[in-house]
Order: sequence, then structure tokens, then C-alpha cells
Amino acid sequence: MLAILGFLVSFWPKGLASKEEDRGPLTKITFIHYKKNQARGGGPSKPKPAPASNCYGFLSNGAKWKTVEPYVVNPNNLSGLTSEEVISRIEAGVAEWEIYGGEIFGAVRVGNSMAYGIYDNQNTVQFGNYGDPNVIAMTSVWGYFYGAPKTRELVEWDMLFNEGSDWKWGDAEANQSLMDLQNIATHELGHSAGMDDLYETSCMAETMYGYSIEGETSKRDLNAGDIAGIKKLYQ
Repeated sequence: MLAILGFLVSFWPKGLASKEEDRGPLTKITFIHYKKNQARGGGPSKPKPAPASNCYGFLSNGAKWKTVEPYVVNPNNLSGLTSEEVISRIEAGVAEWEIYGGEIFGAVRVGNSMAYGIYDNQNTVQFGNYGDPNVIAMTSVWGYFYGAPKTRELVEWDMLFNEGSDWKWGDAEANQSLMDLQNIATHELGHSAGMDDLYETSCMAETMYGYSIEGETSKRDLNAGDIAGIKKLYQ
């Protein structure tokens, strides 16, 4: 596995790859969302990413969802959020991307038993202790990223909100000391839809800008670059 700034890339056994050889191997890309000013060192880039010009970028040119799949949310958390609040914040993030990209995600259901980062034909959202207090959240996306753009495809995603830190999750509009769940969920769902992180200071207003902090809510709504990118990918 290759350690990379903000994300990890790993390759799956040949037996899990598509029968269409031109799609290349089934690959997992994991994005690690660090708290502002807490990012870690660099490394090689992901496979043939679109340049982050105009303040948007893709996991890989053409890599998107070609089917609509349901996702499962485990709302159990240590911050005292109700199941209804967790679900509503996730659904608000989904709705923001689908305003501009059309139907990308499927229906949500609640589940209490799931594994993060395991390829198991189930898209999942959950809270858990990642172990690094500077990490806000992680999202792993599986797909075919190496073939011709028309053959590239996303096939699964998992999301983890880190509880191993000194902040609490909640509504930062009501309490700026909280890490805003909807803010972070909207960013992470961008990865699930096929969008890359941005690190240029000129792109700091975008939902896909790679750093966040407590009290931030600006990522709840897509900015011009986010909108242009998701439209280009899906329309």
C-alpha cells in the first residue's frame, strides 16, 4: 500500500478484477481528511487524475457511478447525536451533490453491524476511533481507474467519522466548538461521487478543499468549482 498526502491507494487481487481487461485492476483509494494545518507528508500521485484546474479534480477521468446503489448508516456515536440527526445530515450532503449531478446515491437505511474499509458490496457510513487525533474523517472508494475513461467506474465506498479526537460532532451553526457533521459529510460524499481533494489556496472556498476545522460550515454548500466538476463528471 502506498502512503500519500491525504489518501492511500491499494490494489486488489486479480480475482476481484473486472472481466473486461481494459478496465484494469479493481483499486481502492482512501482519502484522509486532516484538521487544518495538520496534514502529513507527500508522495506519488493517483492514477491519471484530472488536473485540479478551475478548482475541481476527479479520482480519475471518467470514473463515476454507473448504477445507483443504496448505502447504510450506523448512527451510533459518542457525541450525543440522535439517529435522526445523523441521517438528516448525511442526506443533506447527498442532496447537495445530486442537485447538480443528478441521481448519484441510492436510498439510505440504518444498520448497526458493518466494517470500514472492507470490500463487501456495501456502501457504509459510521463513526469510529481512527487513532490519529488530527484526522477528521476517512473515505475509501473502490473502482476501476486505469482503463480508457469510458470504462472507468466506481463500485463501492465506505466513510468513517473519527471519534478519537478532542472535538465533538454536531451542528456548528449552533455551537462553533463542534466539528460540523453536515460540513464534513458533504465533503466526504464528494469523494464517494468521484471528486478529488483540492489543496490550492485559490480553491479554499470549495467543498472539496482538503482541510477543515471546528466551527466550519462552508462545505455544506457546493461552490462554483464543485458544481462545475460534478456536472462535468455526470452530465
